Amino acid sequence: FPQASVIARVEGHENNGEIVVVSAHQDSINQQDPQNGRAPGADDDGSGTVAIFEALRVLATSSLKLQCTVEFHWYAGEEGGLLGSADVVQAYASKSVIADLHLDMVGVPAQPPAVGIVTDYTDPDTSKLVRALTSAYTDLPTRDFQCGYACSDHASWHEAGVRSAIPFESQFIDYNTNIHSARDTLNTVDFAHLLNYVRIALGFVVEVAG
Repeated sequence: FPQASVIARVEGHENNGEIVVVSAHQDSINQQDPQNGRAPGADDDGSGTVAIFEALRVLATSSLKLQCTVEFHWYAGEEGGLLGSADVVQAYASKSVIADLHLDMVGVPAQPPAVGIVTDYTDPDTSKLVRALTSAYTDLPTRDFQCGYACSDHASWHEAGVRSAIPFESQFIDYNTNIHSARDTLNTVDFAHLLNYVRIALGFVVEVAG
């Protein structure tokens, strides 16, 4: 796949070769007019992109020493069928990736607000950890649901045998009706809600890579 994904790497203190991945996808799409339509993608997946960028910033400016290397991945081509993550996962086949936390749409809560835990194409134990992190670092409840298909890049890691989890912005997969259109704009994103996922991501890094 020709579009480049972006990877930022924070080396582990132990240099043991193990990698923890925190990921999002950088592309967007206008499904009504894929060739020419505006696709601002503020929630899908600008919100996840910003959340893991902030987690990287906090980690990089801290004095925290982690045992495992942590990589932050922004995948290309998710909307075309998980194309960028499939390429990265294939390229990492010989590497020791121990877990992936994927953030895809974390900026538009439903009512009442909750962190949705996707239970298909994910690892049950890693999802259990995400529930515990949500309880520890946010005031939000968790609600389980299924996508019913490989709905984002976490599935690429899952299918390669790497434990993965995806905390979603709400308990409803189709709550935000603005995605994949010109209406997915910055003014629809709730940044206070998004901040909860930064906390979850940082907690995940400390617990899994620490």
